[in-house]
Amino acid sequence: MSKVFVLDTNKQPLNPIHPGRARMLLFQGKAAVFRRYPFTVILKEEAIDSKIDSLRVKIDPGAKTTGLALVNDSTGEVVWVAELQHRGFQVRDALTSRRQLRRSRRNRKTRYRKPRFLNRTRPQGWLPPSLSSRVANILTWVKRLSSLCQITAVSQELVRFDTQQMQDAEISGVGYQQGTLAGYEIREFLLFKWNRTCAYCGAKDTPLEIEHINPRSKGGSNRVSNLCLACVPCNQKKESQDIKDFLKGQPDLLKRILSQAKKPLADTAAVNATRWKLYESLKKTGLPVEVGTGGLTKYNRTVRGLGKTHYWDATCVGASTPEQLITAGVNKMLIAAKGHGTRQQCRTDRFGFPIRYCSRTKFHKGFQTGDIVKAVVTAGKKAGTYVGRVTTRATGSFNISTPDGLVQGISHKYCKHIHKKDGYFYAQ
Repeated sequence: MSKVFVLDTNKQPLNPIHPGRARMLLFQGKAAVFRRYPFTVILKEEAIDSKIDSLRVKIDPGAKTTGLALVNDSTGEVVWVAELQHRGFQVRDALTSRRQLRRSRRNRKTRYRKPRFLNRTRPQGWLPPSLSSRVANILTWVKRLSSLCQITAVSQELVRFDTQQMQDAEISGVGYQQGTLAGYEIREFLLFKWNRTCAYCGAKDTPLEIEHINPRSKGGSNRVSNLCLACVPCNQKKESQDIKDFLKGQPDLLKRILSQAKKPLADTAAVNATRWKLYESLKKTGLPVEVGTGGLTKYNRTVRGLGKTHYWDATCVGASTPEQLITAGVNKMLIAAKGHGTRQQCRTDRFGFPIRYCSRTKFHKGFQTGDIVKAVVTAGKKAGTYVGRVTTRATGSFNISTPDGLVQGISHKYCKHIHKKDGYFYAQ
C-alpha cells in the first residue's frame, strides 16, 4: 500500500507512514482524517521531534496523462505514485464551440458588434487555455504535495543540455549521439507513435523492430516519416519489397499505414509547447529542478525492470534516480481533472439559441456539483452503496458518477460527504 501523509498539530508535514500505523492512530483517537485524496491524517497531540526525510517529486509530463511520483533519494523508496489525467482537449472543444456560436451570432440581423480580434495583445510566453490547463494541473499538485510532505527537489522529463559535447568539444556527426542512450529517443518516439504494435499485423507484446516503409535499397531515408514498427516475422517477410507490392491485397491497411506515417502527433506537439513553460513555472517554486530526456527515463526504467506506465516513467525521470528502487506494495492513485464548472447563464441548442436557464445557486441541500460523496441507499430499486462525484439539483434528487457508470435520482438524504469539490476526481 502507498504511504499515508501525516501533519502535526500545526499542519506541518511529517514523514509519511504505513497505512496500518495510520489505522492504529485513528482507532486510538490520536489522529483524525485531514483529507481523503490523497489520504492524509492530522495528529491531535504534539509529535516527538524526529528527523523528517526529504523527498523528490518526479514528473513525466504528457498531453493526456502525466505521471507523478514521490521518491526518497537516500533510501530509494517510492512513497507515492499517481496518474494525472488532463482535460486540455475538452477545453479546446469548448472554446471551439463558443467561437462557432459567437461567429454565427454576428451573421444574424442584430445590432452591429465590432470584432475584437485586432485590439488584444498576448503577453510573452502566452499559451492557449487548452495547453496552460496542463501546466496549471501539474503545478497545483506540486504545491499540494509540498504542503503534505517535505519536498526538497523536483525532477522533470525535458530535453536537457548535451553533456557529451561539454566533455568533448570535438565530437560531431554520428559520433555525437553514440553513447549509452544511442537510439533510445527515436525508438521511444516510434513506440508511442505506433502504439507499441506491429504496423502490418497488429501484434502486441512481442519484440518489435524498426522497419523502413520505403526500403533503403530503393532510396528510402532514415527520416521518422519513413519508419514504422514491425514484428520479426513481418519484417523478414517484407524484406526489401516496396510496401505497395507487399500490401497489394490489403489496400485499406496500406492507406492507413501511409497516412499514419506522415500524420503529425498532436499529443507530442502539446508536450513540446508546454515543456519550457512548465520548467519555468517549477523554477519559480524555489525548489531545485532537475531535467532528463525521455531516452534516459526509458533507460532507467528498463534497467530497473519496471513496466511501461506513466507513474513508473515518472519514478525513473532524471539522473538522480537511485540504483535500487523499493516499489513493493505501491498502488497508483488516479487523478482526473474535471474543472470547476461553467459560468454560462443558459444552455443553448446546436444553433446557439437559449433553451433553458442555469441556476446561479451553487449549493443544494448542503452539497454542490463536484463533491465526492458516499450514498448508502437502503430501499428501492437502487438499493446499494455508491461512491462518486455528485451532480446536484434544487429538488434534492442527485446524480452520482461512479467508476461503474452514472447513477441517477439518488436522494440527498442518503448522501454523505467524503471529499469537498476541488476540481478533480479520484480513484485507486
